[in-house]
Amino acid sequence: MKTYGLIGYPLGHSFSKQYFTEKFERENILAEYLNFEIADITQLPQVLTEHPHLTGFNVTIPYKEQILPYLHEITPIAQAIGAVNVVKVCRREREIKLIGYNSDIVGFRESLRPLLKPHHTQALVLGSGGASKAVCEALKELHIAYRIVSRQERENSLQYNDLSQELISRYPLIINTTPVGMFPHIEETPPIPYEGISTAHILYDLVYNPSETQFIKIGKTRGCTVLNGTHMLHLQAEEAWRFWHSTNI
Repeated sequence: MKTYGLIGYPLGHSFSKQYFTEKFERENILAEYLNFEIADITQLPQVLTEHPHLTGFNVTIPYKEQILPYLHEITPIAQAIGAVNVVKVCRREREIKLIGYNSDIVGFRESLRPLLKPHHTQALVLGSGGASKAVCEALKELHIAYRIVSRQERENSLQYNDLSQELISRYPLIINTTPVGMFPHIEETPPIPYEGISTAHILYDLVYNPSETQFIKIGKTRGCTVLNGTHMLHLQAEEAWRFWHSTNI
């Protein structure tokens, strides 16, 4: 039986195991999906050794960037993003080859596309981690200019204390790529001046647990379009399945 799985830490918030287990049952696929909650990325070789039928796995926080040195090949788009969330495991006798992909970009781009209107030409991306990198690459493909907002001082990015009501009003698309507001810390919200948000805005929260974060709730009270990360997850999960079974890199 083939094994697929998810590597990350912690994994209490994960959706992947349930999604793929239900997919396998629905489509009569003889396979299993396991969570590998490893406290350090250096434990990855042990996972590969202990699970000889592991064919592919997803990668989540905090390893989307840390996994790069363990990969033997990486697709050009994942290389450009600088983060991997899907890995294909190729085994030949005693040799193991790991190929890295990024399906976040497809999930985000295609879930956002139907919501866009002509005035959505500028975006604020909250966060600078692996998910943020995929979001930024997707925004480039959609020809949407963006600024990253980070807690740390970074070149060509804003910090949260740089944000004002007037600045927020000039960016009608705001994407939260951070885990702020994720279960169990459901009362937390990204520290932005929400007074600048209007009905012209889209607030997109990559968090999906809870389905309605405080960020989303505030957006609703301001009358703007809101979206959580569930649809993106479904799209990127199916893209991961395609990667695992592709004959190309």
